[in-house]
Order: sequence, then structure tokens, then C-alpha cells
Amino acid sequence: MADSFLDLGEPPQPAKPEAYRVLARKYRPQNFSELIGQDAMVTTLGNAIKRGRLAHAFLLTGVRGVGKTSTARLIAKALNCIGPDEQGGPTIDPCGVCEPCRAIAEGRHIDVIEMDAASHTGVDDVREIIDASRYSAVSARFKIYIIDEVHMLSKNAFNALLKTLEEPPPHVKFLFATTEVNKVPVTVLSRCQRFDLRRITSEKLAAHFAHVVQAEGVEAEFEALALIARAAEGSARDGLSILDQAIAHAGMEGGGVRADAVREMLGLSDRGAVRDLLGLVLAGDGLGALAALRRQYDLGVDPLGVLRALLASIHAVTLAKLGTEADSAQSAEERAALESWAAALSFAALHRLWQLLLKGHDEVARAALPIEACEMALLRVIHAASLPDPGELARRLSGEGLVGANHPPQTAPSSAGPAADAATPAQPASFDAVLAMLDTAREMSLAEKLRLTGRVVRFAPLEIVLSSAKPFPADIPRELADVLRRLTGQTWRITTEDTPGAPSMREAQALAREAELDTVREAPIVKAVLEAFPASEIVEWTTKQA
Repeated sequence: MADSFLDLGEPPQPAKPEAYRVLARKYRPQNFSELIGQDAMVTTLGNAIKRGRLAHAFLLTGVRGVGKTSTARLIAKALNCIGPDEQGGPTIDPCGVCEPCRAIAEGRHIDVIEMDAASHTGVDDVREIIDASRYSAVSARFKIYIIDEVHMLSKNAFNALLKTLEEPPPHVKFLFATTEVNKVPVTVLSRCQRFDLRRITSEKLAAHFAHVVQAEGVEAEFEALALIARAAEGSARDGLSILDQAIAHAGMEGGGVRADAVREMLGLSDRGAVRDLLGLVLAGDGLGALAALRRQYDLGVDPLGVLRALLASIHAVTLAKLGTEADSAQSAEERAALESWAAALSFAALHRLWQLLLKGHDEVARAALPIEACEMALLRVIHAASLPDPGELARRLSGEGLVGANHPPQTAPSSAGPAADAATPAQPASFDAVLAMLDTAREMSLAEKLRLTGRVVRFAPLEIVLSSAKPFPADIPRELADVLRRLTGQTWRITTEDTPGAPSMREAQALAREAELDTVREAPIVKAVLEAFPASEIVEWTTKQA
């Protein structure tokens, strides 16, 4: 008796914490009303179920993360739902509480078989499906086979499936999902009812993410959610994964999900910084544009990302010039800048900017030195900004001689007056003025070396910083300092830094010439001639030569 009185049984065990589920799984749609961005498909399926016109095979296509597998499970629920009273039939609004609905949602229904074609590619795997499909469903209305990434099946496996796919038993439904529908044989496509799941718009994704953060009890800036939605590129799963990471990042720093933190996390270029950079490019400020690019690079922004952001900005300016409705995610400052550029730039200039930036993007994508390639691409855009359009080029070719003739650089006038100019030699106000001074003093050899290899990092009165990148001669700084001291009567500090610097004059001229030739090639009449005569080439020709 005493022993039984003292036996208190096992001590209570602490409850095991529930394993964390990532947002992409936690917020997977459980009914068609939660499936975002696929209204047309839902309407078609709903009508087919109501009228009893159900296909025996469905093919769901679309990019990753738009809901192909989730839709397949929802279709399985819709076909096998029996309702809370267990008397219901197929419905576009499955109840979610009956045993078939719960079992399918938990992935344990014996009659809903999911197979990953990426790991079951052979004919033997398909033969197992064919043999099992002959038997009736155990407990459900339909036996359903969900085959994900179906394009990974081998040719023999597809051929083995064809006959069963065309005339399956009445209790069997096939649901195929693929991201590469072009790899699915036409013979399979013709036996399926196809649904193309669309990319989800950024607006719908941002609204969905707002609902998720509200359910999670997390504060988030609208701009941060808009950034995540744009980075997701139409994929709900990708966006939820990024949002999961952003929430974890916010938890480390305190506070909610902020736009600047998301931008830093994703390595995105700040939209304000992109506007500043584009403004410098359009103003022709090469040194300022390179400095702004380097600031972005130092913050960890990928050069390819900068060019993508500039391309997006040019696209936005073009849309603004067309008068399209402004993006709701744009700030007032961004809209004002876009409208200002749209008013100042012609469509021809915008198309030229797009082509030049797109060419630079392709070059940077395969460059061994991405940041240097990005700098050269921006400088090419800057030097090409002042080039004439094809009509002006045609007029020059017909009557004004050589196209692209270089004008001598203009030096800033002295503000000290004639007396001061007579007493003190004029100090060059730019590197071009230095070269002009060397030409006047017949220092031709030094001037030509600088035109070929002199890449300016920084220019200030009595100080020049040049890039030491090869093939820069090591003796130039001392020689240039001696010559400038003799010509100006002042001591100049000539140093070098191990940075790229601006292109030399010859490099800039080559870039300008290449950009000019690109513009000529893009002219409709020139393009037509080159297509008609592939062996022809564009050469410079003056009126005197003609």
C-alpha cells in the first residue's frame, strides 16, 4: 500500500519545441483562393469540375516557385474531397477538414502518389506506375499520380507512358509539373490539358508578403517588401525565402525589415545612388561617374548589378516619356528625376543609351576584370552621349568632311587680367590643357607618351595623380614635373596610384570612334547595306578624297 502511495509515476516531460518551418512551406496555399496570380487557371478548373469535364492528365508549366506542385496537390484535393459530412463530390473549394484533404495536405494519402522525375528517370520507374494504375484507388475517389519535373524522364520512359496516358483507367488522373515544357515530347503534350502558370507580378507578391509579415508579427517597410518582390522575379517561393532571410537579419539588428538592410543583404544598388550615377553619366562627368561607381563597388554592389539598375532606369525613363502610369513603388524624387530626363532626352538618345549599356552588361558578364570593364562601359556611354544621330552623320559625310574630327581642348581663361598674364605664365586648368602646353613648347615626345598611357586619377592645381597601370613608363612623373616647372615657373607634384584611372586620350578617342561606328551601323540605311553586302565595311572618307 505504501509502495503504491509513493509511486508517483514518470515525471512530466518538457514539451518538445515545434520544429521551425520556413515561410515558403508554412504559407503554401491550402486552397485555390490562396493561390495568387493564377486566376485564369482557377476559373478553367472550376468550370471543368462543375460540368464534369475533367481531363485525365494535366500538365502544369511555369518558372520555379509559381505554384506548380502546390496546384497539383490542390487539384488532388479538389478531385478527392468528400466534404465535412463525407457526402460531397469534386469541388473547386475543397473543405480542408475531411480525411482525404488532410491526408493529401500532409503528404500521406495512399492514393496520391508523388514522384520526382529527376531521381526516377528510367523506364522501370514508369513501368511501376503503369502496373499500379491498373488497380482501383484504396480509399479515394481517384488515384492520382503527381510527377514533378516530368521533362527529366528519359525518352524510353516517355514512350512507355504514352499508351497508359492516352487511355488511362477511369479512376486514374495524371498531374505533371515542369519548368522546361520544351523538353517534353509533343506526343505527351497532345495527351494532356496544359496550364501555363504565369509569373506573379511584383505588386501581388508585395501584397502577399505584407500579409505574411502581419501574420508573423513582424514590422516591415513597404519599400523593403517591394525590393524583395522585385528580387523574386515572379516566384513566390523565392520571395518567401528572401523574406525569411530578411526577417532573420532584422532579428539580429533589432527593429523590423528595413529597405536599406534588404538592399545590403541582396547586394542591390541603392536607387538614389543609381539616379546620381545616371545623372553623372548623362552630364558627361567621367571622373564623377567612376567615383560614384567605385563607391557602390566598395559597398559590395556587383558591377553587373549596377549596369542592370542603369538599364532599368533607362527603361523607366522611356516609359515615362511614353506617358505610362508611374510605378507605385517609386518615390516622389524618383518620379521627378524620371520625368526630367524624359523631357530632356529624345527617343533616339534613349535607345542609344539602352544599346550601349546592354553591350556593356554583356561585356561585364564575361569579363575577367568586372569592375574595370564596367568603368570602360560607362566611359563609352559618356563619350558616345554627344555623338550626332544618323541623320547628322549623313549630312557630315555628304558635305562636312571627316566624321569625328577632334577639336583642340579649350583652356580656361585667366581671371587675373593681362598684366598678371604677362608677369606669370598661365597655369593649365586641366590635363588637356597640360597636353596643349606641351605641344606649344614642342615637347612632342612627352605629350605623345601621355596621350597614349596617361590615365588621370586626379587633377588639381599643381598636382596630377596618374595611374601606374601598365604600360605606363616609370620615368614620366619626373620628366613631366621638370617640364612643367620650367614652363609654368611653379613646382608640380606628379605622383602615381595603383588604380585604373580615366582612359588615356587615345583610349577615349578609340572608344568614341567605336561608339560612333556602332551608331552608324545601327542606322537603318547602313544596316540594310551591310546585310545586303556582308563583305562591305565602313571607312572614313573625306570630301577632298572624294
